[in-house]
Amino acid sequence: MALLDWRRALIYTHRWLGIAGSLLFIAWFASGVVLMYAGMPSLPPTERLARLPPLDLTTARIGPAEASRAAPAAPQRLLVGMVGERPVYRFWQGGRWTTVFADTGARLDRLSIRRATDLVRRFAPEHAATARHDGRLTAPDQWTLLSGALMPVHRVALGDGRDTDVYVSERTGEPVLTTTRSGRRWAYLGAVVHWLYFTPFRRHATIWAQSVIWLSVVGCVLALSGIVWGLWRLSLERRYRLKGSTARSPYSGLMKWHHYAGLVFGVVTFTWVLSGGLSMEPWGWHPGTAPTADQRAAVSGAPIPLDRIGLEELRTAAALMQASLVPKELEVVQFRGQTYVRALDPETLEGTLVSALHPERGVFARFDDRELLDAARAAMPEARVVDAVWLGEYDSYYYDRSGALALPVLRVRYEDAEETWLYLDPFRGAIARKEVRRTRVNRWLYHGLHSLDFPFLYDKRPLWDAVVIILSVGGLALSMTSLAQAWRRLKRHGRRLVGSRGRGLGPAR
Repeated sequence: MALLDWRRALIYTHRWLGIAGSLLFIAWFASGVVLMYAGMPSLPPTERLARLPPLDLTTARIGPAEASRAAPAAPQRLLVGMVGERPVYRFWQGGRWTTVFADTGARLDRLSIRRATDLVRRFAPEHAATARHDGRLTAPDQWTLLSGALMPVHRVALGDGRDTDVYVSERTGEPVLTTTRSGRRWAYLGAVVHWLYFTPFRRHATIWAQSVIWLSVVGCVLALSGIVWGLWRLSLERRYRLKGSTARSPYSGLMKWHHYAGLVFGVVTFTWVLSGGLSMEPWGWHPGTAPTADQRAAVSGAPIPLDRIGLEELRTAAALMQASLVPKELEVVQFRGQTYVRALDPETLEGTLVSALHPERGVFARFDDRELLDAARAAMPEARVVDAVWLGEYDSYYYDRSGALALPVLRVRYEDAEETWLYLDPFRGAIARKEVRRTRVNRWLYHGLHSLDFPFLYDKRPLWDAVVIILSVGGLALSMTSLAQAWRRLKRHGRRLVGSRGRGLGPAR
């Protein structure tokens, strides 16, 4: 009797969760394939820099220290750029940007419709004649859901054949996002559906996150119950007799294909749902890959000393960089207690550095290897360094398919309770990534299982594409073969429910 109850509980759990979740699984599998090739709209860094005006500090009258008084707190980052024809300082602190004009010291609090449209016309001069304002957003729309630090934004339509929209932030006074008609459509079919990123839902971050986590938990139960039941009902001796012949499955028609698809693709379905839930970092089970504030401070040496860098130092650094690039934007960085000015080449994103206090040393591309190792020791002074290796290629934890992450990097492994690894970027003089034991486990449970980014497969395209698509098609078959049966069962239960209510009402009055 106990066995019978266990089997009934298993089949009813799988059946009703499948009825409720089959459409969601179909959406996840189909959108996952789209997501392989089309993500959310963005403004590529190379395009952003290439379209920015050259930095011009001739009209600047206010230094960074004086300008920072208009910011609400001491800055964690400082960028020097342009808003139109005027130089500005952009201060990052507390998760928000504050922009201050370098010619007057006034803070940029709001952009007029005319000013925002003019900035886009400068940004995309080839569409200046057709660009028009399309709205000021104080709350995120579908494409700016992760841009709260930049709100409010203006949306300006370029009026081109691609139906391009450019978003301009009132906090930074520059374009921060572009979308096209095609990009928006593919993003809806891919990222929006896959992540359940529908604007009214995603705006409630906590509700959205918990919903995704618990849907993943339910999906795991659905997949596991199906695997167990599918194995239980499989007969290698062909003991089932259907229409005069023997069979390994007790089912016929679409349910037979559902049974077999579950046996072949059920485990992959389970691992994909599980790893998708882990992407939400449920219940804070791992600490993340960002370095701690103390580790960052130990490498930089101190907060940005605004009193050490003024207009002359910025102008000198920009002039020295002119020999190798046209500076569009300067960033003030701190390494080992020293202040530097950094600019990126718009085409290659390669950086150029100048010492703010010793510009006579000239421009250079990266910090000294020995200094990086000293910084690594300072980041964790109580832990012994197990080894320090310069990586010329990505390893299993510091990697990026697009090649955007800097190479080489210094990987330092420590002998501490968490088995910490730090990756130090010699081009910025900063910790690029931190890994501990739990984050390395999460890397395989999430990225490994969800994206199949295993070393033997991830960089081998189109093999990786073929494997993922075949597994996704198998998942679609698994989900779609249950739809007809689910629909028939729902109709049957609906008729019974209506019939029982009708009998309970008695004769019409």
